[in-house]
Amino acid sequence: MASGSAGSVPLARRVSSLTPSATLAIEAKAKKLKAEGLDVISFGAGEPDFDTPDYIKEAAHDALNRGLTKYTPAQGTLELRKAIAAKLKKDNGLDYSPEEVVVSCGAKHSIYNLIQVLVDEGDEVLIPAPFWLSYPEMVSLAGGKSVFIPTDESTEFKLTPETLRKNLRSQTKLLILNSPSNPTGAVYTEAELRELAKIVREHGLYVISDEIYEKLLYDGRRHFSIASADEAVKKLTITVNGHSKTYAMTGWRIGYIACEKEIAQAVSSLQSHSTSNPTSFAQSGAEAALRLEDAGAIEKIRSLFEKRRDLIYGEVSGIPKLVPFKAQGAFYLFINIEKTGLGSVAFCERLLEQKKVACVPGIAFGSDRHIRLSFATSEANITNGISRLREFVSSL
Repeated sequence: MASGSAGSVPLARRVSSLTPSATLAIEAKAKKLKAEGLDVISFGAGEPDFDTPDYIKEAAHDALNRGLTKYTPAQGTLELRKAIAAKLKKDNGLDYSPEEVVVSCGAKHSIYNLIQVLVDEGDEVLIPAPFWLSYPEMVSLAGGKSVFIPTDESTEFKLTPETLRKNLRSQTKLLILNSPSNPTGAVYTEAELRELAKIVREHGLYVISDEIYEKLLYDGRRHFSIASADEAVKKLTITVNGHSKTYAMTGWRIGYIACEKEIAQAVSSLQSHSTSNPTSFAQSGAEAALRLEDAGAIEKIRSLFEKRRDLIYGEVSGIPKLVPFKAQGAFYLFINIEKTGLGSVAFCERLLEQKKVACVPGIAFGSDRHIRLSFATSEANITNGISRLREFVSSL
């Protein structure tokens, strides 16, 4: 019998230090308050607030009717991997064979798999901060060490060649880049990524390029994949993407990687011993999403988010003590709250308690000086929610 106090469970060390997802926790609390009948406005969720397009749902429904409910290859169906390879060629100028593509249960799962197969005990992983909150937790689970590289408004929350060079050591194995960024909304230009690519090539540094928000760009910006810088950089880069944000398929759990065949095979092998394949009929819907993509519909969604970005940025800009960063992509507003004198957790807890507005404390992303608001919600919610936020800040 295991020793320990009554009722205690001897959990593995690798999970005992994990921090639950702050974004999911905030959203759960907001939903609980709503269920109690309270008028809560949530800016917490990182998911589009519209439904999956009908043509995607119909493809999954047709797959069910045709009996496509069995196991698929752990790597994903050949049809979906071909569609992903075609998408990467068309949108990103990247040539990958279906054997160099692995489909997983969401982009989060893709990144987890990658870190498991690339990071050994003691390896250092460079993570520009602020960062998506799951990156360091995944590195810890693999036995690696996260090395955070601070960024701020002065560089538009982007890593520079100088700061990258300064943090390179013999133990450095991997760099994680996220553009467009969650939580800041920052977007790297092609020129900026090409400068970083020179250092990647020079040092043989592996890169995970998280491009899940690539279709949500504002003010005429264009997406550039660092893997397309040159062939040497492509060999060192693993491009991560998925269907959750562009096609409003968060619950479908479809993400993918494209990389050198050796890495793809290792990820496929790991996945075969964990989740096995992603859901079979969800893959059929995902294939349809790519093959039958309606560029006009995606542009309408992008334009809608840009309109919301302008609305929420304009509203928050008028609130004394708050300094928002104007998102260049994704659907988040990152707000500096230093002038309020509150830390991010206290700010968010009091805002939810007093005004029934939910947002995410920046400490979850590596900056206690900020909070994150998702504008993946209606214009009415934005107007009403920011009005409450203004009242709250005025009361401090």
